[in-house]
Amino acid sequence: MHAVRELFSYRKYWAQRFGTAPFLPMSRAEMEQLGWDSCDVILVTGDAYVDHPSFGMALVGRLLEAQGFRVGIIAQPDWTSAEDFRRLGRPNLFFGVTAGNMDSMVNRYTADRRIRSDDAYTPGGEGGKRPDRSVIVYSQRCREAYNDVPLIIGGIEASLRRIAHYDYWSEKVRRSVVLDAKADLLLYGNAERALVEVAHRLAKGEPIAGITDVRGTAFVRKSVPDDWVEVDAGDIDIPGAPPVHVNPYAEVKTCMVTAGQPVSLQRKPRVVRERSVVRLPSYEQVRDDAVLYAHASRVFHLETNPGNARALVQRHGEREVWLNPPPIPLSTREMDAIFDLPFARAPHPSYGNARLPAWEMIRFSINIMRGCFGGCTFCSITEHEGRIIQNRSEDSIVREVETIRDTVAGFTGVITDLGGPTANMYRMHCKEAQIEAACRRLSCVFPDVCGNLKTDHAPLIHLYRRVRQLPGIKRVFIASGLRYDLAVRSPEYVKELVTHHVGGYLKIAPEHTEAGPLSLMMKPGIGAYDRFKTMFEQASKEAGKEQYLIPYFIAAHPGTSDTDMLELALWLKRNGFRLDQVQTFLPTPLAMATAMYHTGRNPLKRVRRDSAGIEVPKGLRQRRLHKAFLRYHDPENWPLLREALQRMGRSDLIGNGKRHLVPAWQPEGTGNKAAVRRAHPSRTAPQSAKRNARQKPAGRRR
Repeated sequence: MHAVRELFSYRKYWAQRFGTAPFLPMSRAEMEQLGWDSCDVILVTGDAYVDHPSFGMALVGRLLEAQGFRVGIIAQPDWTSAEDFRRLGRPNLFFGVTAGNMDSMVNRYTADRRIRSDDAYTPGGEGGKRPDRSVIVYSQRCREAYNDVPLIIGGIEASLRRIAHYDYWSEKVRRSVVLDAKADLLLYGNAERALVEVAHRLAKGEPIAGITDVRGTAFVRKSVPDDWVEVDAGDIDIPGAPPVHVNPYAEVKTCMVTAGQPVSLQRKPRVVRERSVVRLPSYEQVRDDAVLYAHASRVFHLETNPGNARALVQRHGEREVWLNPPPIPLSTREMDAIFDLPFARAPHPSYGNARLPAWEMIRFSINIMRGCFGGCTFCSITEHEGRIIQNRSEDSIVREVETIRDTVAGFTGVITDLGGPTANMYRMHCKEAQIEAACRRLSCVFPDVCGNLKTDHAPLIHLYRRVRQLPGIKRVFIASGLRYDLAVRSPEYVKELVTHHVGGYLKIAPEHTEAGPLSLMMKPGIGAYDRFKTMFEQASKEAGKEQYLIPYFIAAHPGTSDTDMLELALWLKRNGFRLDQVQTFLPTPLAMATAMYHTGRNPLKRVRRDSAGIEVPKGLRQRRLHKAFLRYHDPENWPLLREALQRMGRSDLIGNGKRHLVPAWQPEGTGNKAAVRRAHPSRTAPQSAKRNARQKPAGRRR
C-alpha cells in the first residue's frame, strides 16, 4: 500500500487556542460566545445539524476542529437567495458544500419520481427543506455570497456525480458535478484524509488551483500535464466491434479497435503507473453512445482499488475533468481517533424539541466499520466507501457504548444496532496485503466467496459478547444488512446472532430468486438464503425463541423479465410471505446497475457493439407491474396482475384455489388505483418546469 501521512500528525492551526465548541456554531451569536471573529471553514449541508458521528457534516466539522480550525455550519439554508449563506460571514479558508447524508434527488423523490412528503433529516420530518441537486444550488449561492472564497464540494451526492453520469430524474447523461457546481475541488468517498491535507495546505497560503495531487479529489484542468502518460480506456477494455484476426505473417501487424482505426501491435514502452492517467470516453461520447457509456462505467469500476487504481480523465467540451486515485483507507487507530472526538451526540439546541426522525433512528446505534466488498451493482456503498473494510477497535466501540449509556438522554439499556454498511464484515480482509493491492475484482463474494478472503467471524463474536456484558446494557440488536452467504460459513456466529441479537425478526436481502437478475446484481443464488434459513430456524429452536426472517426483494432491476417476477411471486406465496414494504429499483448515479438501466448492456463483461443486450424494465406501467408481483396479495394490484397473467399465457394462476396467485373476483371498492393512473398519467410525471421556476429565482441551476 502507498505511504500516507497519518491523519492526526499535522501541526494544529493557531486557532486551536479557542478550544472545543459545545456545538459547532450556526449563528453569529454563537460565534461571539466562543470568542470568534470569523470562521476558518464554513460547512453548508442539506441536513439538520446533529452533532453525531453518523452525520457527515458533524464528523468532518469535529475533525477540522481537532486540527485547530474554527468551523461553522449552515444547515438547510434558504436557497432562494445568497443572504442566508452570509449569516456566519466570510470564511477565511473555504466553503465546504454537501447535500447531506443522502443524495438530494433520492431524498426528495420516490422510484416513481413522485415527491416525498417527508424528510427524515429535517426537524419535524418536514419535506421540501432542500432544493433538487442541492450541491449545485448551494454552490451557486456560496459563489454569490463570497465569490473569491475557495469552494470544495463533497458528500455522497458529489461523490456519485464526479464524472459524466446518467441521471434518472432528467433521463439524460449529465456532466460532472464539479463543472456544474463551479467548484474548485471535489472530494469523493469518505474524505477525511483529503480534507485535512487540503485544509492545512490552504492555511499555509497555497492557492487551491495548485492543489492537484491529493488522492480522492476531482477538479477541472485545461489539459493533461506533459509529464503524464495517457492510457486510452480502449487499451484496458476494448469497446466496439470484435478485433479483426490479422495475418500473422504480414509485415505490418494491425488490429481494428473500432472500424477504420488501425492500431500498431508493437510492444509499448513500460509506463510508470503512478504517472499514467486513463482517458475515459468524453462526456459528449458517453452522452450520445450507449456502448461507450457502458464501457466507461466498466473501466471506471476497474480503477477503484486504492492499491492499483490510476488517475482518470474525461473530456468535457474544452475542459478536462481529472480524478485522482481513491483515498488510502483509514487505519484502525485513525478510525478510533475520529469516533473519539467530542461529539455532543444530540441535535443542535436551536431545534428545540422538534422531532428528528434520522436522529431517532441512529441515536442508540454504533458504527463499527466502513466499506463493503460485496459489490452489489445497484448499491452505492462500494463506489463511495470502497471495498476495503476499515475497522474500529473493540476498545473504541466499547467506549462509545459506555458514552451512550452514561450521557445520552432516554437510553434504556438497549443498543439498537452494532454494525455498519454490512453487519458481519467486521475485520474481514484479504489474506495477503500484496494480493489485495493487486486485485481488480469488482466483488470479493461473487460469483463465490474469494479463496483469498478471510471470513473469520471470531472478532465479531468476541465484540458482541463483550458489549453484552457491559453494566447497564440489557440488549444489543443487529439491524444492519447481513451477508448471509458469509454468515453460513460460521455456525457459531449464526448461533450467537440468533440467540442474543435478534428481536423476533431479522431482515436480510436475497433481492431475488431467479438466476438472471441475481447475476446482474452480483448477489448469491437463493440456495444461500435457504442454507441460512435452515441454520436460523435451528438456532432459534435451540434458543427456545420464535423468530422469523424478513426477506427484502427488488422489483424492476435491470435483467428482470416479467416471468422472473412471476416466479418470485410464486416463491413468496409458497413460502407464506406477504410483503408490506417493497423496493423498486432506483437508478442512482455511477452504479453499475444504472449503466445497465440506461444502456441495456452488461458492463460486468467486456462491452462490444455486438454484445447481447439485457432486458430492462422501463416505463411506469412495467415497473408498477413488477412491484405488484411482490405484493400479489394486495387487492389493489389484482386487476393489473390478472391482465399480465393473461398476456403471459398464465391464466391458470387466476382463480380461488391455493395454487392460484390472484383470485378471479375483486372486492368492492378496490383495484381502482391502476385505472386512475392510466386515465391520468400526468399525475405521476415529475413537475420539473414548475419546480425549477419556483426554486431558481437567482440564476440557472444546471
